[in-house]
This record gives sequence, C-alpha cells and structure tokens, in this order.
Amino acid sequence: MPEGPSIILMKENLLQFVDHKVTEASGNAKFDKEAFMGQILREIRTFGKQTYLVFEKSAIRIHLLMFGSYSINEQTKPDKSLRLALLFSSEGMYFYTCSVKTVELEFLSTIDWEADVMSDLWNPEKAEKKLKAHPQMMVCDALMDQNIFSGVGNIIKNEVLFRIGVQPESLIGNLPAKKRKELIAEARNYSFEFLEWKREFTLKKHWLVHTKSVCPVCGQKLIKKKTGIGKRRSFYCENDQQLY
Repeated sequence: MPEGPSIILMKENLLQFVDHKVTEASGNAKFDKEAFMGQILREIRTFGKQTYLVFEKSAIRIHLLMFGSYSINEQTKPDKSLRLALLFSSEGMYFYTCSVKTVELEFLSTIDWEADVMSDLWNPEKAEKKLKAHPQMMVCDALMDQNIFSGVGNIIKNEVLFRIGVQPESLIGNLPAKKRKELIAEARNYSFEFLEWKREFTLKKHWLVHTKSVCPVCGQKLIKKKTGIGKRRSFYCENDQQLY
C-alpha cells in the first residue's frame, strides 16, 4: 500500500490538471461519472493515503489500497482494471485497481487535517493526546492508526521504531514521555526523508531494517514477525530495540 510520501508525489504529478475542465469521464467505478463532465478541477488535497480531487460541486476520493496505481496522459492497463479516467482536452489521469468514491464538499471540513504527518497543519500535541488515550495499544498499531498518524505505513513504522530503539509490541502506556515524543517527531521526520529518497529513486537503499535480516548496528539476526492487531510485518532487533 503506498504510504503518505508516495501520495504526495502523485499529487504533484496531477497538479498540471488543476483549473482545467473535464471533457470526458469513464471507468468502472460505481458512481455517476457524467456528473463531472464540464466541471473544473479546483484543487487536489491529500490526507495520508487518500487523495481528493476537488471540483466545483463535489469531490472524488482516491485510495490506492494495496495494489492501486495511476498513469498520466496514457491508459497503461486494461479496461477491467480502470476504475476512473478523467480527460482534460487531450490529456488525462487514469486510476487502476483502487477505491474511487464521490464525497460532498462539506465532507472535507470533517477531516482532521491535523492528523496528517506530512501536512503543514500537523499537530504533534494532538497526536500525543490521542496516544495517551490508548495506553494498552501496541506502538506498531499506534503508528499504523490513520486517525493518529495519517500517512504512516509499514515501512515508516519499522524504520521509525528502529531509529528510536523501541520494539513494536511495546505498549504506549509503558513508553517514557521522552520516547513517546520521539515516536511522534520521528514519524514526521522519516516521512519527509522517505519523500526525498522516493524522488531520488533511492528509498530501498536507505532501509535499515525493513525487509532486512541483520541488524545494521550489532549484526544480530533481526526478528521478522507479524505484530499487533493488524498482523503487519515487523522487522526489529531484540538487542537494539527495547520492549516497554
């Protein structure tokens, strides 16, 4: 599943269509695509792993899920995979194997934009308050909770926990205040580093533990385990990451 930084890159690639009028809409997404014919794309907003194409009368929410993708100016996958195509004159955007839904413009005002780790509106104090409200939650689940850290995915989770020296099955309520603040700060810091490495096509070269087998610090074999309620893959070092 693409994480927040990858969605920011998608937004940047789609910005060329802002202020342009839709001339054709198609795809197998189940909503009235003709309603967007003639509408102007006013804005593109992202919230974590979600993208909102904001038009004059309503918005389209795109979530790439696990295997979704997109292309620009050319349909690169078969019609059966095409969820939505929006053409603006002779150019357009295409979305495949993803969730595509329409939302009312009023819905955008209900989103907690301060929970997005890559947003200028990111509010670390609010994140800390949410964490304190769930003392029995594992840190691996907390980082993946989109209501707390919108945009954080499994790669960011594993790398952040290694950086701050915390095992994924540690409980939020057991973390010292300093570690809790490190968790919050590093979730944002690493997300922006992820973005820069993604732009440079060097992201995997910077992974310290994600999909790795040996700890880069002590050389001990890393633990690979499905952790938390979500049972997502965790890679961690029992020697250099403490269980709280």
